[in-house]
Amino acid sequence: MAAPANDAEEISEAEEEEHKLPPHPTTPQQKSRKDYAPPPYLIANVDLDFDLREEACTVTSRLTVTPNYGQLPAGAAPPPLVLDGRKDVKLVSVAVAGRKLEAGEYQLTDKTLTLSGLPEGEFGVEVVTELKPQDNTLLEGLYKSSGNYSTQCEAEGFRGITYFLDRPDVMAKYTTRIEADAAAYPVLLGNGNLKETGQADGGRHYAVWVDPYPKPCYLFALVAGKLAMKERHFTTCSGRDVTLRIFVQERNLGKVRNRLRAGPAWWPDTYGLEYDLDLFNIVAVDDFNMGAMENKSLNIFNSSRVLASPATATDLDYSRLEGVVGHEYFHNWTGNRVTCRDWFQLTLKEGLTRYRDQEFTSDMNSRAVKRIEDVMLLRASQFTEDGGPMAHPVRPDSYIKMDNFYTLTVYNKGAEVVRLYETLLGKAGFRKGMDLYFQRHDGQAVTCDDFRAAMADANGVNLDSLGVWYGQAGTPHLHVRTAYDGISQTYTLTCRQRTPPTPGQPDKRPVLIPIRLGLLGPDGSDLPLRLRHKDGSVEDLGTTGVLRFETAEASFTFVEVGPAEPVPSLLRGFSAPVKLEVEGQTDEHLYFLLAHDSDPFNRWESGQRLARKLLMRMVRNALRQKSLACAAFGGVPDSLVEAYRAVVTDPALDGSFKAMAMSLPTLNELMEGVEGGADPPLLHACRLALSRALAGVLRPELQAAVKDNSDPPEQPYAADACARRALKNRALALLSTLEDPAITAELLRRFREATNMTDEIAALGCLVELSGPEREAALTAFYDKFTHDPLVLLKWLGLQAGSNAPGNLERVRALTSHPAFNISNPNNCYALLLGFSHSPAHFHAADGSGYAFLADAVLKVDGINHQVAARLVAPFSSWRRYDPPRQALMKAQLQRILEAPRLSENVFEIASKSLKAA
Repeated sequence: MAAPANDAEEISEAEEEEHKLPPHPTTPQQKSRKDYAPPPYLIANVDLDFDLREEACTVTSRLTVTPNYGQLPAGAAPPPLVLDGRKDVKLVSVAVAGRKLEAGEYQLTDKTLTLSGLPEGEFGVEVVTELKPQDNTLLEGLYKSSGNYSTQCEAEGFRGITYFLDRPDVMAKYTTRIEADAAAYPVLLGNGNLKETGQADGGRHYAVWVDPYPKPCYLFALVAGKLAMKERHFTTCSGRDVTLRIFVQERNLGKVRNRLRAGPAWWPDTYGLEYDLDLFNIVAVDDFNMGAMENKSLNIFNSSRVLASPATATDLDYSRLEGVVGHEYFHNWTGNRVTCRDWFQLTLKEGLTRYRDQEFTSDMNSRAVKRIEDVMLLRASQFTEDGGPMAHPVRPDSYIKMDNFYTLTVYNKGAEVVRLYETLLGKAGFRKGMDLYFQRHDGQAVTCDDFRAAMADANGVNLDSLGVWYGQAGTPHLHVRTAYDGISQTYTLTCRQRTPPTPGQPDKRPVLIPIRLGLLGPDGSDLPLRLRHKDGSVEDLGTTGVLRFETAEASFTFVEVGPAEPVPSLLRGFSAPVKLEVEGQTDEHLYFLLAHDSDPFNRWESGQRLARKLLMRMVRNALRQKSLACAAFGGVPDSLVEAYRAVVTDPALDGSFKAMAMSLPTLNELMEGVEGGADPPLLHACRLALSRALAGVLRPELQAAVKDNSDPPEQPYAADACARRALKNRALALLSTLEDPAITAELLRRFREATNMTDEIAALGCLVELSGPEREAALTAFYDKFTHDPLVLLKWLGLQAGSNAPGNLERVRALTSHPAFNISNPNNCYALLLGFSHSPAHFHAADGSGYAFLADAVLKVDGINHQVAARLVAPFSSWRRYDPPRQALMKAQLQRILEAPRLSENVFEIASKSLKAA
């Protein structure tokens, strides 16, 4: 049985080191997990009245405040009530227990409103504030987007609306009255169920919304505007009818699709839980910092994540929409009904819900392909985060701005930690743990340790060592040595693990690593696994088993293995987020696994390892010869060519899997193997050279794949059609590297004749990498076609931003003044400015011009939107991965950013921590 949940039992060395540093009077201060204390007051009920006007909006907040400070000593006065606020929120009046306070009776700063001399017991507080949403470019709190009012309160946006205890462990029931001009804002939406509507004086109207479930203020939402709506219905497992309404701007109504699909049925089927209100509203907003927000019964989405049609969205867009909408819907229980006690516990809701949306998408589509996609993202981005100056545990120990910790570590590595529970406990055991978690904590704000305790108690197992994952940053390295004894027919795996030091954590503890594995016999079939324990007993694991490895080193011996030495298939399904090295693994072993492994992930992984080894040889050769012309020295081994040929021509393989198998390792993965720091343009050149070589020798097979998978026009978004398009477009991408005029002409023809965005953007993506009239003709045609569709133009901006074609920096610089680009819109900044950082040739140009361009953009955007600017700093954080000249150039830009006047706390945190590792 697990020990009682206590989130404060372990404080990392990183946090201890930060607390040793003296506070700097001009430096933003850290918030630390070890300093958590329950609030002295709670809020039981919140009544909000929004009077929305064009010049300014008035918000009246009436709070029912209850003491949480326990028994006071005799004669002691109740502690003060400190409410969070923001400097752009104007305080109009404040009253306590029905009495209006004069200016000298409270303390007001840019960030807080402090009330003292409070009555004992329950009392009321009324706060009236005035806001100017039209001037709120931060897009936190109440703001305007495309003429409509919207809110974003996670993590700390509610303080931009009214003074409040803005923390997730303060859960209250909300009633919200919204009043606005009826003609300009005919739609008025809030949390919960609609209780009342009516007309008000002067052509105005109102709506009253009541949310019966307690929630933290970060889940508050309001939308008011001129919106069109589509309505659907779904039936819960208990037979209750729920109305689903999707609100968008009129011009986007044709892009509304019911992306919940099987979600409402999948959740109760999987967990026995159903949606708990009669109404579920979704609103699409153009200006939004995040992808979506799970506000109770009023989900607000970035338009790019919820609007789709075959003419404007790719198959990948559709898949992401399905995952994002499912993610926010699933939050109703994992995040809303059970929320996190403090923001350090963010992964409790986000890692768990990301895991659930991954599982949902896997069940709706190809599980193998989805798993590969998730691992590719983890390796390409999260592993980089784990190895850089911003490395942090899935449960961070400290932060300056919580907005900076909505990271791939918290979400995607957090999801991998949740997956560890299921791997160890099995699906039935995991379900038992989830049932107990909801039974214990429904309506509560809890911790990661509470989740772990529920999983352990429900299954009667000790999971203490799994808790190390929550508090330790970095990616563990797993080394496996194998030994076969033909006489005794035993096969032994000796496993060692280590996690490299990360900032503030020089010493690491072993973590619990579930190793899912199989052993392949000479004919490629899975052998029976019979594990011998230390006491001599033998356990039958079937043909795929899970080893529990939780010490620095351990050995596992299998018996009755023979008559020949097997080939191990380790970490099947990527059963733990680690870097695996198998001592003595040869190319022959990898080719054997690529051809025979029953685990699709490891079959794909074997091909990736072979390609990575070849690419590293090419890089070393180019560095030795100091010439890119030598990058492809020696050509592509015949065995690798034949392996790829076998994949692309195998009729039994799914087209999406073939496309994945034909994709080379990403540049981020390749950087891991470069000693002395990476030269990204060189890595890109080697990767391009290998792609070109493969395309040359496999040209007949690739052209056949294009021909055989070219569907008639207007094929739907369905798994089989998506698989065919994936293979066809991957084959075209490889062929395009040949820069053959005939292939370029075919790409332009396919671009012009495309009847869906998947094929259109795939062809354009190939052309954008080439120089010549075809590129310019395609870009011009695409812009002219979609001039009035800003969501589609994001793709146009993004493709150009990430292009490696010669002279592209000047093109990107010119695009910052193009009518299609709006620097106040987060999506535009992510597409063009952050997209530019994905170009190895230009962002990492040897003269530093790419770094200077992005640093200029960071400083400009920081004056508009701090969250977006902080995300633009992120590419500089990985400076240690590059060669010394680039390291110096990147550090110089970080220093320039830090020295800028009026720098936001968001940007300061990322830039200062990045340089601190210097």
